[in-house]
Formats: sequence, structure tokens, C-alpha cells
Amino acid sequence: MTITVPQQKLNNFLDESRASGFLDAEFAAFMDHRDPLNALRNEFVIPKKGEISPGSDNPEDSCIYFCGNSLGLLPKAVARYVKEEIEVWGEGAVNSHFNHRFGRPWVRIEETVQEQSARVVGAQKEEVAIMNTLTSNLHTLFAAFYTPTEERHKVLIESKAFPSDHYAVESQIRWHGRDPRESLICQEPRSGEVLLRTEDILETIEKHGHEIAVVCFSGIQFYTGQYFEMEKITKAAQAKGCIVGWDLAHAAGNVPVQLHDWNVDFACWCSYKYLNSGPGGIAGIFVHERHAKDLTRNRLAGWWGHDKVTRFDMVNVFKPMEGAAGFQHSNPSVLTTSALLGSLSVFEQTTMTEMRQKSYLLTGYLYHLLTTEFSKEVLEIITPADPEQRGAQLSLVFKRGKMMEVFEGLAKRGIIGDERKPDVIRIAPTPLYTRFEDVRMFVIELKKLVAELY
Repeated sequence: MTITVPQQKLNNFLDESRASGFLDAEFAAFMDHRDPLNALRNEFVIPKKGEISPGSDNPEDSCIYFCGNSLGLLPKAVARYVKEEIEVWGEGAVNSHFNHRFGRPWVRIEETVQEQSARVVGAQKEEVAIMNTLTSNLHTLFAAFYTPTEERHKVLIESKAFPSDHYAVESQIRWHGRDPRESLICQEPRSGEVLLRTEDILETIEKHGHEIAVVCFSGIQFYTGQYFEMEKITKAAQAKGCIVGWDLAHAAGNVPVQLHDWNVDFACWCSYKYLNSGPGGIAGIFVHERHAKDLTRNRLAGWWGHDKVTRFDMVNVFKPMEGAAGFQHSNPSVLTTSALLGSLSVFEQTTMTEMRQKSYLLTGYLYHLLTTEFSKEVLEIITPADPEQRGAQLSLVFKRGKMMEVFEGLAKRGIIGDERKPDVIRIAPTPLYTRFEDVRMFVIELKKLVAELY
């Protein structure tokens, strides 16, 4: 078996720690002590076991939270930023749109998170707008970039795209009077496989590129945790004349994407998973500068996308702003934008590169323990073994129909992942607040549970 770079580093750290093995508490303590991001855990509210699972043992201990791929934990700064906006609302009312005690006038509230968000997704500031929610933004971007013709009308997506993406794309095809059975290509994995091979995606693009209008994949696949080769796929599709968009719901804040440098046409993401902005938090879009400065491109228009200098003149002649901001519709929610600002204040204390380095080790540690401590008769990891083809998440298939029993047993122990029927539990050790000790204790408790159930 090929030893990956993270595994080699873990092997070296094991020698350095002088622990007896990877499941030794001394090894996890050594890794947490040397972790440069260790202090950032204190920036989050970690639920107690008794709160997350009433009746569990050691109710005052912190739970083990591996569900940041679904909803990130609460950054402590969020409460302060949201409280400030509520105070300003109370004391200034409508005047707070322009006069704001904390220097965040609501008329420009989205600008408070624009630059930080751009750094997270590898974009120029002007290529990013914070607006709406994820599926609404996907529709907005398709309205601008999906312009089917008789010769080029197809959309290529992955076969197991997140359902909301699939629904959106199908509805966009129908909106243009076309039949998804003819205009939608769903990339399937090979027979007997779960993951999509890059060479198969590229082969589809080569074969059908002349009739594909838009290629739209998820950066990281929600079910398997596969991190697609975004740059390679983007380049191949554009070489065939296709527009390329990415749903970064599971990638933003998880892996260091470079949307501008990779020449991506458009992208969108939510902010409540790895970006920790809270349930239903405000979302974001990316439009590459070569499109964002094209003011002739058709779009779904709204007054917040209009030139800010004349926005309040109320002249009914739409003049879009340059950049992704010109794709905005309405004024953004101040409270959800402020929650995102609170979360991004934690991201500003590190970099995506530093987070990725920890994630390699943290998820690599989890991967090693799961593959050495459990038989494939019990569980199998369907996420790629190659660290470059995954983010924080590992998707575990539990055999013999035991998945829900395992999931419920973990929850009773104060260990939170999430399940995807029929047999997958997704476990995502998020680098901002997860310790190596959390990974170790998860595996120990899972071993006890497996001994009971299998």
C-alpha cells in the first residue's frame, strides 16, 4: 500500500512522540500540543455531551462534533456582532443604513464580508458578492450563463449531485423549453464503483463538449466526500467552449480553492457548513472578472446590483455595477451577514493553507485508525484514499444493515456525525475546532460500539 505524505508525517510524529501507538493518548496529546491552530478551538461554543445527548455519561464534557460538513459550530464572535446590529437597530432604526455606531452602515453591509470571503475561495474582491442562499444563487448564475442554442444546450452534472442542485438544473432546462431527458447529462461512476474518475469526466467533455453549454459539478461531492480536480476539469471544458460553474457548498472553508487562477466562470456556496455562519446563513457567488466586467451580459436584475452612486435616485434604468456585485438582487440580511462576519473573524486568524495542512493530518489520522482498527466486514471508507482528492470528510459505509444502530449509539455517547441512508455515516473532523484527541476518542468509542453490535 502506498504511504501518503500525511501518513508519512504521522509516522514521523509517532516516533517523535515516543507514544506506544496511534491510539495512545500520549500521541494525540503530542499532536494537539504541536498544532498551530489549537487555540482557535476556544473561539467556538462546543456543546456539552449532556446538552447534545441528555443522559449520556460525563455530561459536562465537550461533545465530539464531526458534523461541520452539515452545520458548523457557533463562533463566539457571532453573538457579539449580531448583538451590536440589534443594538444599532434599536437605537438608530432606519438611520442605521447610513449612520452606524460600529462603522458598518447597512447600505454597505455586504462589503464587510466581501474581501474575507474572496480570500477563502481564491478570488479577487470584486469577483465575489455575498447574497441570497445557495440554490437561489445557482438559479441566478444559470440565468446569466446558461444560454442554450440548438447546437449547444446540454448541462453536465454528477449523477449523485445534491438534490437541490439537480432540481435547479432540471428546472433551468425546462425554463428554456427543453427536455432534461435530452439536455441533461449525468456523469455516472463506472460499474461497481462509487467515485467518479477524472478521466471519465474528461472523456465525456471531449465526446459531448460541442453540445454542452454548462458543466456544473460540486467542488466536493456531498455524499462521498470526493474533491474533484477542479482546475483540470475547468480547463478541459473551456477548451471545448463550455461555461464552467462549481457548487462549493462542501469546499468553501474546507479546501483552498483558487477560483480566479483556475479561470472558473462562476461558482456559488453556502456559509453555514465549514464557514460556520449559522443555520440558513447568507451565501456567496463568484463571477470571474472577465464576465463580471461585461455589463452587457443578461442577468436577473435587482436594485442592489444597480450602480450604488445612483441606486437611491430611483431611476428605472438598470445600470449594473462592475463585478459580481452587479448580480445582486435585494439588500442582504444584516443579521445573517453579521453572523458571517463573526465567523470570518476566526478565519482571519489563520489561512486556508494552514487549515489544509492540519486537515491533511487530522483526517489522515482518522483514515489510518479506521483502516487499521476495523475490518472491511464492518465498515468501508468510500471517500478517496488520496488526501489530494478529499477534504475533511470521510464517508463510512457500515455493513450488515447496522448503520442506524451505529449512528444512534454514537449520538448517545455524545459523538455527532450525520447519516445518509441507506448505510453511510459522514464524519468530518473540521480543523478549526477539532482535536486529535477527538479523533482518538471517536475511534475508541466506535470500537466499543462495534463490539456490541457486530
